[in-house]
Order: sequence, then structure tokens, then C-alpha cells
Amino acid sequence: MLYGLLVALYVLVCALLLIVVLLQQGKGGDIAAAFGGSGSQTAFGARSGATFLTRATAVLGALFILGSLGLGILNKNGGGSSVMSGVAAPATTKPAAPALPTTAAPPPVPSTPPASTGSGSGSPPAGGASSTSKPSATPAPDSKTPAPAKKGGGL
Repeated sequence: MLYGLLVALYVLVCALLLIVVLLQQGKGGDIAAAFGGSGSQTAFGARSGATFLTRATAVLGALFILGSLGLGILNKNGGGSSVMSGVAAPATTKPAAPALPTTAAPPPVPSTPPASTGSGSGSPPAGGASSTSKPSATPAPDSKTPAPAKKGGGL
């Protein structure tokens, strides 16, 4: 109840401070002086308005600062509810260990490719390897190469 009353008073001080600051005359004169009007047509007179508005600004500025500090202290000690007060904290879980590979490692690639006979007679290559040997890891180059494209090809 008291906190709500202080917040309402603080909002009133803020609104009054805004109005008082906007009513003050700037250092360079008001807009009427720029168009040839006289500066003596102010709401509170020529000089007395400046002192009244200056004092009102100082008092309302001090109330603004004290009010913000006071409301901050009351809100800290008042134990206001948090937006997250009804939500349970997330459960802390240990990160899972990385999975171990389940398959065996691939066989090592031979450092030299097997020699090819080039005759295609079906006889096993030199070195006594049988025809059931595993193919090499590098693919054989394709014998069919595409023809070069014609330059300036028309329709």
C-alpha cells in the first residue's frame, strides 16, 4: 500500500519535472524572438519566471533522484516477486561422453598401387596376387573424356 502510494507520488514528480523543464526559456531566446517578437511576453514575467522555474527544476530534480533511490531500496528490501518465481530451475545434467566407434577401422591403403598388365588377358598381376584382391582406394581414370566445347557456338 505504501509502496503504491510512493510510486504514484514519484510519477507525479516526474510529470511536473517534465512540464517545468519544457516551460523554461532557452539561453538563445524563445521562438518568438527569432521572428521579431519581444521576449517579455512570458507566462511568469521577464525575470521572475526564470528564478521560479529554476528553483522548481532544482527541487523537482532532487525529488526525482531521491525518489528513484528510495523506491529502489524499498523494492530491493520489499522482496517483490520475480517474473520467474513460479518456474522451476532446469535440471543440471552431465554432458554425455562421446560415443565410441562400433565398426572396425578401415584397412590401410597400400602405398603403391598394384601393377596392371594392360593386356586384359585375365592373368593375375605380377607378384602372385589372386584375382580376389581388393580394388585400390583410388579410382581408375576414365578413358572417355568430353570433347572441348566450341567457341561462339551458334544455335
